[in-house]
Amino acid sequence: MFAILKKEINAFFASSIGYLVIAIFLILNGLFLWLFQGEFNILDNGFADLSSFFLLAPWILLFLIPAVTMRSFSDEKKQGTLELLLTKPVSLIKIVLGKYLGAFILILLALLPTLLYVYTVYQLGNPIGNIDFGSTFGSYLGLLFLAAAYTAIGIFASSLSDNQIVAFIIAIFLCFFFYIGLEGIADFTNSNFIDQLGMSAHYKSISRGVLDTRDVLYFISIISFFLFVTVRFISTKTFHKKELTAYLALSIGLLLLNIYTHGIYERFDLTQDQRYTLSPASISIVEPVESPIIVDVFLDGTNLPSEFRRLQTETRQLLEEFKSENNQIHFNFINPLEDAAKREQNIQKLNDRGLKPMQVTVQEAGKSSQEVIFPWALASYNDETVKIPLIKNKIGEDVQAMASNSIQHLEYAFADGFSKLVNPKRKKIAILKGNKQLNDGQIFDFVKTIKDYYFIAAFTLDSVQKNPQKTLDDLKTYDLIISAKPTEAFNEAEKLVLDQFTMAGGKSLWLLDRVAIEQDSLFNAEGKNIAVARGLNLTDFFFKYGVRLNPVLINDLYSAPITLATGDGSQSQFQQLPWYYSPLVNATSKHPIVNNLNLIKFDFANQIDTLKNDVQKIVLLQSSMLTKIDGTPREVSLDMTNQEPDPQQYSNGPQNLAVLLEGNFTSAYNNRVKPFEIANFINTSSSTKMIVIADGDVIKNDIGRNGPLELGFDRWTGQNYGNKDFLLNAVNYLLDDNGLINIRSKDISIAFLDYQKVADEKTKWQIINIVLPLVFLAIFGFLFNFFRKRKYAK
Repeated sequence: MFAILKKEINAFFASSIGYLVIAIFLILNGLFLWLFQGEFNILDNGFADLSSFFLLAPWILLFLIPAVTMRSFSDEKKQGTLELLLTKPVSLIKIVLGKYLGAFILILLALLPTLLYVYTVYQLGNPIGNIDFGSTFGSYLGLLFLAAAYTAIGIFASSLSDNQIVAFIIAIFLCFFFYIGLEGIADFTNSNFIDQLGMSAHYKSISRGVLDTRDVLYFISIISFFLFVTVRFISTKTFHKKELTAYLALSIGLLLLNIYTHGIYERFDLTQDQRYTLSPASISIVEPVESPIIVDVFLDGTNLPSEFRRLQTETRQLLEEFKSENNQIHFNFINPLEDAAKREQNIQKLNDRGLKPMQVTVQEAGKSSQEVIFPWALASYNDETVKIPLIKNKIGEDVQAMASNSIQHLEYAFADGFSKLVNPKRKKIAILKGNKQLNDGQIFDFVKTIKDYYFIAAFTLDSVQKNPQKTLDDLKTYDLIISAKPTEAFNEAEKLVLDQFTMAGGKSLWLLDRVAIEQDSLFNAEGKNIAVARGLNLTDFFFKYGVRLNPVLINDLYSAPITLATGDGSQSQFQQLPWYYSPLVNATSKHPIVNNLNLIKFDFANQIDTLKNDVQKIVLLQSSMLTKIDGTPREVSLDMTNQEPDPQQYSNGPQNLAVLLEGNFTSAYNNRVKPFEIANFINTSSSTKMIVIADGDVIKNDIGRNGPLELGFDRWTGQNYGNKDFLLNAVNYLLDDNGLINIRSKDISIAFLDYQKVADEKTKWQIINIVLPLVFLAIFGFLFNFFRKRKYAK
């Protein structure tokens, strides 16, 4: 066998055709990956990975490998040396293996120079070395399995004819059929079984950096089948019907083995961030689904910028992961703008469904143009449909950061959407009334949002005066209470009811203003008002739980602007001016409630101190480093917008604005006189949670001419802040019992190239990756032939 292997390698490199085949492979890869503009160009894509190479390589190998293998047995048959070879004391299987391994080693030698691509991406990464080696290794492993399968098919094709061209064509046809043909049939028949018979699905899985025993077994089965069939075709013995039965049994046996092991497998995600491993919460949502979930993804088109193509690819791969967990999940990628005649009509239809388009800049042939895309998906299940946003943007961040944020958000977005569809509402939320909280219109958008998840009802504490015990019992039927900016003090009876609700394990979300001042009150003739402490009679209540809200104002240089009219009459104009009492908070914590959120806007925020007790306290949001604390009472004037701040005064550092409390709480009425007699007083709570936010306006939406606006949308600047996402995450975290919110803490990092370095050194790396592999091939060829001649000259 080894003698045959050695003979194959010597014969290949002794002829110019061998070097020509490898050179063509390297030139095509080099041109498409490093020179030609298009979706395969690594430098233009801007991502520090080799996904383009692993997408392109199967198509080039589809022609390269048949060119290498076409002469394996065809040449032997044509020259009449096959019969001589069969007379040697070597078994048929060893002859086939010798030919097969010889051809496969030649393919390995052709792939070896492509390691230069890894080095290039390593050097051009931002920072240097920012490449996922685990994913790259897995991708090369997938390419080797695919090349091994192609080689087995090529060896088989060469045994069918004594004409090398015929063998070449047959090999290309079979490789094409197994790689993409079966996938096309599967798409036409909507058959997942046929799709799994093709190489494409298995190669794509491994080429992402995911090693699955099912994929490995599939490629081993393909290789084994074609090698065993090749053994029969080179045999000179007469074909018997029994052999047909044996090969049919082999085919069926391999098929049944793959089907049987489909549910018994091991899977290894080789990527550094485990991005292709679904969280247990995601799996628990889709696993029990028995009816189809249809997902339509509208992020499709030919002119997508590279960042959006990457988002499209990651979306497809994530949905494939969901589908692998439950084949009831079906997805389609749709370009709603493909038909020019229906373009405007489709845009309007999607707009009406709340799927807002996004304009992106496309660079092509040195020219930039604006394209409209719809970064949305719709998921449908049992006549219910939810929309799923694919874009997660932060104010002030570039396209790269947006791509990273969006990809990191994908699993949560789809898991959350699927959860809305398949999990019925179970938990109840009470919106507290009776202490002059924000009215329904001011919290309309947030309440409308959480209605998709929970049962919502208003709950007033006024009945405490008549029947406090019944009020408490009624409140205990809820899982969470939300108090949105109360402005009237709580009496002791109301506090005891709220305290015992917490002691019984109830969750709560408090949005409190300890200072009485409103932005609207400044728009008077004088443009100023007095900010005074607001008495809510809750100081002792929260003090016992471990936090204290101070009646001070947070003055932060990193803040949202205020919109003021300047000029008189028809000459008046609206201007955005600095307003340091509206802090913009960039969440730096990795806690799932605030991880990967847009900026959150506060108005007249207060300060929270955390106190020592047994309750765990997690600071969720803080003001910026450039903060100062303004005590009250104080005059607040719009004149601040015309004054240049002194940075030296902003030296108080980050101040706590939102705190999560978790653990076992001690009652605020422990060892105190109770305002009313209560049955089964609880002194220490079971494990529970509470979030305290030092600003009631965080939950407040603006009111426009046509009604409430979206929470977080600033109609004057057109900016969308992260208030709604923050509060929705907070509620989901407080009530989440399946770990869905923890998906948000999964950290996925997208590696980018250093754009400046690419621009400065583009020509250098193009030469290295196109010319240097050919130089290596030439040196190898010279040395091989030099030592070969020297050997035979003796």
